[in-house]
Amino acid sequence: MFLLDPGKYFTLEELERVVRSGESLAFSPAALKNIKNCRAYLDKKIASQKEPVYGVNTGFGSLCNVVIPAKDLQQLQENLVKSHACGMGEEVPRDVVKIMLLLKIRNFIYGKSAVSIETAERMLFFYNNDILPVIYQQGSLGASGDLAPLAHLTLPLLGLGEVYHEGKKTNTSDLYKKLKLKPVALQSKEGLALLNGTQFMSAYAAWCLMRSNHMNKLADLTGALALDAFLGRTDPFSDGIQNVRPHKGQIETAKAVKGFLKGSKIAAKKKEAVQDPYSFRCIPQVHGATKDVVRHVASVIETEINSVTDNPTVFPETDEIISGGNFHGQPLALAMDYLAMGIAELGSISERRTYQLISGTRKLPPFLVAKPGINSGFMIPQYTAASIVSQNKQLCSPASVDSIVSSNGQEDHVSMGANAATKCYKVVENTYKVLAIEFMNAAQALEFRRPLTSSPMIEKTVKEFRKKVAFIEQDKVMFTEIDNTLKFVKTLDLK
Repeated sequence: MFLLDPGKYFTLEELERVVRSGESLAFSPAALKNIKNCRAYLDKKIASQKEPVYGVNTGFGSLCNVVIPAKDLQQLQENLVKSHACGMGEEVPRDVVKIMLLLKIRNFIYGKSAVSIETAERMLFFYNNDILPVIYQQGSLGASGDLAPLAHLTLPLLGLGEVYHEGKKTNTSDLYKKLKLKPVALQSKEGLALLNGTQFMSAYAAWCLMRSNHMNKLADLTGALALDAFLGRTDPFSDGIQNVRPHKGQIETAKAVKGFLKGSKIAAKKKEAVQDPYSFRCIPQVHGATKDVVRHVASVIETEINSVTDNPTVFPETDEIISGGNFHGQPLALAMDYLAMGIAELGSISERRTYQLISGTRKLPPFLVAKPGINSGFMIPQYTAASIVSQNKQLCSPASVDSIVSSNGQEDHVSMGANAATKCYKVVENTYKVLAIEFMNAAQALEFRRPLTSSPMIEKTVKEFRKKVAFIEQDKVMFTEIDNTLKFVKTLDLK
């Protein structure tokens, strides 16, 4: 059981652990007190105040000056959710939806959103019972919050929309009958609290960072394997080179590669080549820069997941309800564009190493097969890697510099952070594929160095890999080999 406590800083490492472990969530006593006190304050405030409060007893967006009678406040909130549930495109992956739920629930524990305890506990019930709303990737402008995706996240509270439960998609209404649940009756402001916020962007960002940490280690391992298979030099990874240009990521990368190659007979062999191509020689500089990007983006996202991002924000302690702009996703949009570029570069340099391995140099056979000509060998996997790298370049066109006016000019600058986040997700998935292709090529090339061996760590990894993908003697359907390699590298334990 993981306690959601407003007084405890929530790290990305904790987020990953909680999500992966399947731990249940619970509100701490402080969280429960905050939620209840804020709701009680708002109820008292709107009962005694004659002036309209945005989103509580007014319309939304450019309709902010339309006052809503007290008898219609519940209908106002339900209408808001229904009308905003207009997402399109592919479904959001369920592991991202799980993070969205967690982050939206966390948003409530600071006592600034004025949701009812019933609403908060129903969302907690969804999370703990793996009831995951069906959400679509398109629809958010990344300002006013992730309105459309969060509306789809909210629909099941009303007994509407679709959810995944026990691995199957079902109508929420049918699930409610099965579980004997009743829809939640939203009170004033609740619909707005649920729809405003950056949890769609933040969830994608958190997922991308989780995978980025693993991918950085995988890129170093794969680069080390390729370096040895190419008879590359290790002196560019020396401490002296890194210490005179001491970027943290660069130092970490050189240390990691040297660690992976410790004990390698190939690495210890005297090299004929005076220099290696940049894709090998500059691994510390390129991989290291990506590590530094991930570090910066992680600091932005950690701040975000420990923040209140809905609107208006309720401050019971100072008797204020302030309509601000914490839902604006610009910090996330810029960070996601930056992360996408950093991750894409891991793929870009990886594809170049693959190209070098199949080029017929350094006493390796062309296309890494013993009988090239009758066999195409590893010629076309490099094409595939090049295609994916090119697509990554297209996906790295920044979303954060775009904006389209909406809501009759009321929302006249938006972040497009949702597009930045979903693009980054695709870049991460793509880059895994490119690294898998390099890994497969490098493992094949290593066999041509026998009887010399690489390091015990690399030899052990390749031995495990060979249980999934055999050494290729002659042409076969390469899709199967690449797909099995992708599954292998994605699940490789690199702690």
